Amino acid sequence: MTGRAVVTGVGHYLPERVVPNAEFEATLETSDDWIRSRSGIERRHFAADGETTSDLAINAARAALADAGIDANEVDAIIVATSTADLTFPSAATMVQSGLGMTSGFAFDVQAVCAGFVYALSNANALIVSGQANRVLVIGAETFSRIMDWSDRSTCVLFGDGAGALVLESQDTAEQDRGILSVDLNSDGRYKDLLYVDGGVSTQTTGHLRMQGNQVFRHAVEKLAKTANTALKKAGLSAQDVDWIVPHQANIRIIQGTAKKMGLSMDNVVVTVQDHGNTSAASIPLALSVGKARGQIKQGDLIVTEAIGGGLAWGAVVIRW
Repeated sequence: MTGRAVVTGVGHYLPERVVPNAEFEATLETSDDWIRSRSGIERRHFAADGETTSDLAINAARAALADAGIDANEVDAIIVATSTADLTFPSAATMVQSGLGMTSGFAFDVQAVCAGFVYALSNANALIVSGQANRVLVIGAETFSRIMDWSDRSTCVLFGDGAGALVLESQDTAEQDRGILSVDLNSDGRYKDLLYVDGGVSTQTTGHLRMQGNQVFRHAVEKLAKTANTALKKAGLSAQDVDWIVPHQANIRIIQGTAKKMGLSMDNVVVTVQDHGNTSAASIPLALSVGKARGQIKQGDLIVTEAIGGGLAWGAVVIRW
């Protein structure tokens, strides 16, 4: 019998190198105050030379598996949300599968930029409720430091590297109302020029991240609040039922604006952007793991995760922890 997709483990990994805002002052016309005032970011982590996205993902996965108390070979599937995979192919997920010593099941990547983890959760949930998988390891992992234009102060100071992971397991929730309750996904390709990388395989270039920050901000607050409320409505709930918003950690002003539009206090928001910067698809699982470690997120809490990224692609997931 299939059940609901319940979170049974969570973990994260951050590269050793911490980069404070002050480090950019030597090469850019910027300052710690300028970066903090516009983004809320104080520091971020950068991957070491030779440290890949799949390396970060493997470490986060190990932490989540340990938290769940299971072995990798007890997992049926791995989904990695990333826009910065090690290679064009094979997928980062198969590299994680190998790195964990997992010799059965299946693995694949999902690419929806900063909304990638929400999309990956949706896919994992569908696999579980349809009976195609019993346990799914869902990972968000990024090395955005590899696609930065270090002369562009409007973007390169905002992003960081990291990984977070969840273990989802099919459980009969008749006695405990836990697990993924609803999902809302959206995209609109008309806005692709607001946030993109100006290169790719078919153009035979690598490219750098480009962003129209003011336009992305304008879309973000409106679309994030709407998708969160839509997902809550699908679950038969409202914003007043929410214990924690765990948002994509892109910019403190977007986070504050979304909470205000939903009628919720910042006391109900897990915030990690000051320590990690924007880690794209990794930011939500990182924040979930840190929120649990801080003692904020507890079993039974109602959580809304929401994110928006290039595409534009955006969405929300409602979870009873």
